[in-house]
Amino acid sequence: MLNFNGSKNAALPTFAPLFAALGDETRLRLIAVLCAGGAMSITQLTTGTEITRQAVTKHLTVLADAGLVRDVKVGRERLWEFEPSQLDEARRTLEIISQQWDEALERLKKLVEGD
Repeated sequence: MLNFNGSKNAALPTFAPLFAALGDETRLRLIAVLCAGGAMSITQLTTGTEITRQAVTKHLTVLADAGLVRDVKVGRERLWEFEPSQLDEARRTLEIISQQWDEALERLKKLVEGD
């Protein structure tokens, strides 16, 4: 079982950069676009937006550092694509934490109700 005081909490700091990366609205939108559209260039990601190519590049670097995107070289072009594995692992961790909260609330309920 994952908990904050036990031996398995070493995995939790691994996800801090991921959640920090997703905490930014622009980066979250980039993830959504990449999920819907597949691999895209920075030019494609900035078309129709007011965000600069430099800003998108910085956001993509943060997302790449968090393991959420990766770049693929196609000829002379660099395309960016969503990398779901890190997000899947974080989701599983959140599910474990959610289960722990449910168990803690159940114990509290039994204590309050005198069961």
